[in-house]
Amino acid sequence: MGIVVQKYGGSSVADADSIKRVARRIVETKKAGNNVVVVVSAMGDTTDELIDLANEVSPLPPARELDMLLTAGERISMAVLAMAIQNLGHEARSFTGSQAGVITDAEHGRAKIIDVTPGRIQAAIDQGAIAIVAGFQGVSQTTKDITTLGRGGSDTTAVALAVALEADVCEIYSDVDGIFTADPRIEPRARKIPRISYEETLEMAAQGAKILHLRCVEYARRYGMAIHVRSSFSEKEGTWVVKASDVVPDASDETGGSTTEGQTMEAAIITGVAHDRSQAKITVVGVPDKPGEAAAIFRAIAEAQINIDMIVQNVSAAATSLTDVSFTLPRGEGQTAMTALSRLQDSIGFESLQYDDSVGKVSIVGAGMSTSPGISARFFEALSDAGVNIEMISTSEIRVSVVVAETQVQDAVRAAHEAFDLGSDEVEAVVYGGTGR
Repeated sequence: MGIVVQKYGGSSVADADSIKRVARRIVETKKAGNNVVVVVSAMGDTTDELIDLANEVSPLPPARELDMLLTAGERISMAVLAMAIQNLGHEARSFTGSQAGVITDAEHGRAKIIDVTPGRIQAAIDQGAIAIVAGFQGVSQTTKDITTLGRGGSDTTAVALAVALEADVCEIYSDVDGIFTADPRIEPRARKIPRISYEETLEMAAQGAKILHLRCVEYARRYGMAIHVRSSFSEKEGTWVVKASDVVPDASDETGGSTTEGQTMEAAIITGVAHDRSQAKITVVGVPDKPGEAAAIFRAIAEAQINIDMIVQNVSAAATSLTDVSFTLPRGEGQTAMTALSRLQDSIGFESLQYDDSVGKVSIVGAGMSTSPGISARFFEALSDAGVNIEMISTSEIRVSVVVAETQVQDAVRAAHEAFDLGSDEVEAVVYGGTGR
C-alpha cells in the first residue's frame, strides 16, 4: 500500500459539517487501498481570531506564548477530525507537530524545519490507523519549545511529512479547484492550470498568489515531491505541481501544460497573474551617492530580520550627489524597518524617510519570457490603458512585477489577465468557501 499525504485548509474544516465531509473523503482514500496521513489547519478563521485575542490582552505578545496560543487551533482540528473518522468505523490517531516528529529551529513565529522523524506516524500507519497531524507547528531542537512555521505553514508540514514518509503524492486541499491564472476572487474567468512547474509556482507564490506556501514549494522541489492542489468541496481534477520536464508545453498534450492552443514550443508562456496587497514601500530620501551607503541601509534591515523584495535606486542628482533608495517589504514589518533606519540617519546623512503602506504588487509569471521581446511592453501598455500608474518595476527570467497603488491592484490584475488572453470561455474558477481574510 502506498502512502498519500493530504492537507486540508481552514475553510475545508470550518465547521462540523465540513469536518464530516472531509472525514468521508479521507475514508474513501483509505478504502481505495492507500495508507493515509492527514495534515490539518485550524478551523476557519481561528488563527486570526486567536491573534486578535492576543493583541487585546497584550499590545506586544511574547513570541513564545503566542506560539503556544496559535497552535491550539490546529490541535482542535486534528482531534475533532479524528473523532469524525472513528465515527465512520475507521481508526484514527491525532498527533501534534512535536509528536509527529517535526523538528525546527528556535525562531518563534517563523521557524524552519530542521528534520522530520515520523516514527510515531509510521507506527500508526503500520497498525492500520489513519494519522491526523496538526499542521503549522513543530518543536525546537534546542529549546524544546513549541514553534510555529508562519502563516501557511501547514502546507510545509504536509510536504515535509510526505518526503519523510516517502509518500506517493502530497495532496493539498483548499476551497478552489486548483491553481488558476489569477485569483478567482478578482477574475472569475481565470483558467485552471492542469500542470505547472515548481519554478513557476515558486514565482507565483513569492509574488503574492495564495496558492501554496512558498517554503512548501521549495521543499517539494528540493526532494522532487509531486503536489496535487485540489478542492475538498468537489471531485474535480486539480493542478499538479511537478518538475519542469513533466510540464509539456504543447497544445496537443491533453494531460497538462500551461500553454494555450496555437502557441509553439518556444513562444512566451504566461502562466498567470499574481498579486499581493500585503506590501509596503520605504524610500530613503537624499542618500549620499558614495560606496557603502546602500550596504549600511540594507545591513540594518537584515539585522532586523526583515526580508525585502523590490529595490530601486535613482540616478543621483548632479548638483547634490544625492540619490533616493526605495524598496518594498512586508507591511507588518514596516515600522520595525523605519525604526532601524532612523538610527542610521546621523551616520549616513540621508535627508528623510518616507513610508507608504497603501501599495500593492502585481506580477506576470511564465517560462520563456526572457527570450521573447515585447512581453514587458504588452504588460505596461495594458496597465496604461487601464489607467494604472507604475511606481516600481522588477524582473526575473520568468517574472515581471510592478508596484502600484493598492486601490488599482484589481484593475491591474484584470488588465494583465486580458492582455495575455489567460481567461477561459466558461467560468471555471469557483470559490467554494473561505472568507479570504
